[in-house]
Amino acid sequence: MQKLSMDELQRMDVESFKEFQKFPITLVLDNVRSMHNVGSSFRTADGFAIEKIILCGITAQPPHREIEKTALGATKSVEWEHVEQTMDAIQKLKAENYTILAIEQAQESISLENFSLSADKKYALIFGNEVHGVDEEVMKIIDHCIEIPQFGTKHSFNVSVSVGIVLWDFIHKLRFT
Repeated sequence: MQKLSMDELQRMDVESFKEFQKFPITLVLDNVRSMHNVGSSFRTADGFAIEKIILCGITAQPPHREIEKTALGATKSVEWEHVEQTMDAIQKLKAENYTILAIEQAQESISLENFSLSADKKYALIFGNEVHGVDEEVMKIIDHCIEIPQFGTKHSFNVSVSVGIVLWDFIHKLRFT
């Protein structure tokens, strides 16, 4: 077995990617502290061709070298915006008919593998602060809460790992089921 070369991968350029039809998913990063988590979220968003990332509150914004360490240029291909208050971002997404989903451990959460998607809906996925999670006020206005099943001793996954797990599951369901 031999790895594919960059030419064999046939990835599109940034301008082509911007014109490419995206999956109807927006990430909302709610006061994420780590710039490495932000950069990794950009890179994953590019890899799964999602619509947009909304950076809220203290979440760092490009351009920043600490974000670029993990984004590897994805801040140029993925559409993004900064909104000071997460609640404002969520209200706007609700008005645009997005289904609002927090990725959190909460009462009445739905395990990721049991959450069904509809191809005719748009989804906003909220990922919270590394210590405090999704803001309590935001939790009051979400449509659903999704929980990633875990089996080890730690109580949570890293934010950027969670982004990857959830996006892979959503894209798989939207594309192959």
